[in-house]
Amino acid sequence: MTGLLSVVGIGPGAEDLLTPRARAVLQAADVVIGYGVYTEMVRAWLPGARCIDSAIGEEAERARASLELAQQGKRVALVSSGDAGVYGMAGLALELAATMDPAPAVEVVPGVTAAQAAAAILGAPLALDYATISLSDALVPWEQIERRLAGAVAAGFVLAIYNPTSGRRGHRFAQALAVLRTHLPDDTPCALVRDASRPGEHSAIVSLGHLIDAAIDMRTIVIVGNSTTRVVNGRLVTPRGYAMALMSHTGDAEATDITGQPIVREAGA
Repeated sequence: MTGLLSVVGIGPGAEDLLTPRARAVLQAADVVIGYGVYTEMVRAWLPGARCIDSAIGEEAERARASLELAQQGKRVALVSSGDAGVYGMAGLALELAATMDPAPAVEVVPGVTAAQAAAAILGAPLALDYATISLSDALVPWEQIERRLAGAVAAGFVLAIYNPTSGRRGHRFAQALAVLRTHLPDDTPCALVRDASRPGEHSAIVSLGHLIDAAIDMRTIVIVGNSTTRVVNGRLVTPRGYAMALMSHTGDAEATDITGQPIVREAGA
């Protein structure tokens, strides 16, 4: 019998954001393996699913156990929240599969990310170029995270920040804000979304200077705007640049966007 490991992104938490493809794979699986919070979601959505819970911090063991079951001919679904390839289990599973002989087949099933869900709640802050950066230094040195933050905002990217703080590293968010404030003014529009698409969802639009006072935890996505991001009728929007394109054709140095706001040119534009 030929087994298969499907690394499945189950979305940010709402059942209606679980993709039809992901649902079909979960229904067809002999076993679903994942962090306990995520397997509880699967049990609620698919009461007949056979699930094996795993603790946080056991990612390598979880991936190896999933691969070994697939090697034995099982159809295994290894679940991650959001998209399995974005801070999820897909990369680890593929790396470990490459060390096995015979290597089981592995597929990656995409899902809606937390950043996408948060952006939709807020408006359209990620409508142009953006970067996702995790502040967790469990696997990446903090100095490297600081360089990435500085480089991304200096280049004009909007940021979607994952894992902004935790009990062990509560000071890191303040350090990250200090880096951002060396490149961006305090009135830069920002936002936070906690538990996007889950019960208790909360969102707020704040300025960069007031982020330090916001209630933020591991379940929060923080959006940091760029020089063109603005609040439009209570929604956070980063314009695509349609009016800028018009300005380049007309030569109008005083062009405004469709809301009547003056266009801010990026440095060097």
